[in-house]
Amino acid sequence: MLKLSLDREFLSPEEVQFFHESFRRCARRIILATTLAGSGHPGGSLSSLSLLLVVYSLAKVDPKKPRSPERDRVIVSHGHISPGVYSVLCEYGFFPEEPFLMEFRRAGSAFAGHIEQAVPGVEWNTGNLGQGLSAACGMAMALKLKRLPNKVYCLMGDGEQQKGQVIEARRWAVKYGLNNLIVLIDYNKLQIGGDIHKVMPQMIKEEILATNWNLIEIDGHNFQEIFQSLRRAVKGETNDPSKPTVILAHTVMGKGISFIENDAKWHGSALPEDLAKKALIELGFDPTEIDILKEKRKSYKVSFPHQPHEALSVSITPAEQTIYSSDTKTDCRSAFGWALLKLAQVNNVPGEPPLILGLTCDLESSVKMTDFKKYSPHAFFESGIQEHHTASVAGALSKEGFLTFFSTFGVFGIDEVYNQLRLNTLNKCSLKVVCTHLGTDVGEDGPTHQCIDYLGLLLSLHDFEIYMPADPNQTDHIIRNVALRPGNIFVGMGRSKVPIVTKVDGTPYFDTNYNFTPGKGDWLRHGDHGVIITYGNTTAEAIKAWQILKEKNIKVSVLNIASIKPLPEDDLIKASELYHIVVVEDHYVDTGLGSKITSLFGQRGIKTKTVLLGHKAPSSSGSPSELFKLSGIDAYSIARAMENLVNG
Repeated sequence: MLKLSLDREFLSPEEVQFFHESFRRCARRIILATTLAGSGHPGGSLSSLSLLLVVYSLAKVDPKKPRSPERDRVIVSHGHISPGVYSVLCEYGFFPEEPFLMEFRRAGSAFAGHIEQAVPGVEWNTGNLGQGLSAACGMAMALKLKRLPNKVYCLMGDGEQQKGQVIEARRWAVKYGLNNLIVLIDYNKLQIGGDIHKVMPQMIKEEILATNWNLIEIDGHNFQEIFQSLRRAVKGETNDPSKPTVILAHTVMGKGISFIENDAKWHGSALPEDLAKKALIELGFDPTEIDILKEKRKSYKVSFPHQPHEALSVSITPAEQTIYSSDTKTDCRSAFGWALLKLAQVNNVPGEPPLILGLTCDLESSVKMTDFKKYSPHAFFESGIQEHHTASVAGALSKEGFLTFFSTFGVFGIDEVYNQLRLNTLNKCSLKVVCTHLGTDVGEDGPTHQCIDYLGLLLSLHDFEIYMPADPNQTDHIIRNVALRPGNIFVGMGRSKVPIVTKVDGTPYFDTNYNFTPGKGDWLRHGDHGVIITYGNTTAEAIKAWQILKEKNIKVSVLNIASIKPLPEDDLIKASELYHIVVVEDHYVDTGLGSKITSLFGQRGIKTKTVLLGHKAPSSSGSPSELFKLSGIDAYSIARAMENLVNG
């Protein structure tokens, strides 16, 4: 692997020659891999190839230790150029050529159609365009927080500059002084739909300058210019060394294969075998190699080991419990803010890199992060109204050995950024998403702000755990619990003040003796005529309904399901033995907990009489109590539903 030195201003003739020969070898692999797979993106891979070759030779990365903590980071945002990325990594010894060519785009292979961290040397699963720069920002900030001198290189396509998230990331990078971030844009001026300026007119150069980045413009196939621009950026020899730098590289789609150059057709189409052979001849290679490899690929077993890429662990010291008395009038979000502050006080040591980070989007006071910000201002990141970027940058930070909390309203932290959270799951992040203002509990803000679809969305994210505290005490227990555990975790709550959940004797149920356990329910009340199952901000209504029914001599249980995922199946099976079941939630019925429970019962062949209470359609403006009554999830409606079940 050629390693370049910044001590010299120019590449030597031998180094330039090396790059030309490497380009030819990598171009061969690009053509072979895509044609053998029958799909892929050869055009962009070839236009980015020169940039990839110089970046990986300059970056501090080691094929023998691709996950070294003190490495530079290379993010390829336009992940569809995987043939180019894999070809260069192969060229530099990260893995042999054969498994790449034989396994590319095959089921179970590490060498996926869009780059994945399963391949050594790949830092982030990309391909959903516009998210790579946000991830690069997270890594660049992590390096700064750790006080490491390393750089982050982010390669991007020109078409993805149309994405709004890219602008969000640019602003964030400048605000937080990420001068260790260097972006290279493959400006080949073509995308799937053709000319980028016809698909969506855009002034890329002017937009970069408008967001206050350094800009260097080069010929993206001139190895001397690529090296010199990178050298300037790394050494801080730019207009403003305190700012990040963009290298706008003018390139040619399909570079190196004369008959596909500047043809958008080959952006996302593999060459048929006859044209692939013609391309190999032009590159100076034996065209019959395709026939040989094609036959070999038929019987080749997918076997290349996937590289592990779990998030770095973080050692958190537990925070002291807070127990709210039975007469306390507060909300779960305030309990979250207080728990977060207490965690920071024992883990974020002044003068040392912080362990706990907080990010929000212009809602610091609403999500109760103000005290955390005051205590750890260097660990708090206000991103403005830029939720897409924030969800991605928070995910990247969570992989770097920080306990990272991203908090905003439910409609912004779930609905608006579902795709970003989805990419966080694929990248095995360890993000703690805490959303407030869930459900119609938002009240007068109306349907646009009433997130009543969150479980349906979150349950589709395969690795997200989901917890919904019933009151401030359980909120404290849950936040302290998730702070000590890895993985992507969601904690949700409403806006309003809620009563403290008590035992029958009036003392707090979630007291010092309570131990929150994922996958376990809370039997708040006991009775053998049926069971009310609920969670979150309808728990108080369920307990009121229990009292109403008790006065009618209908004795039911109340089961609180704070752990939505993992689901407390043992408790639910126990609940099914009571036969009469009412599930109540401030959520759409079709995609909420009730549908999850009935699905469980159906799969287990369990018969019950079950009523699901929740929303059938969007609600309206009004106070939470009015809206609960309107949708039939208030105490009297719950009691009536159970009474009808028992007496029916």
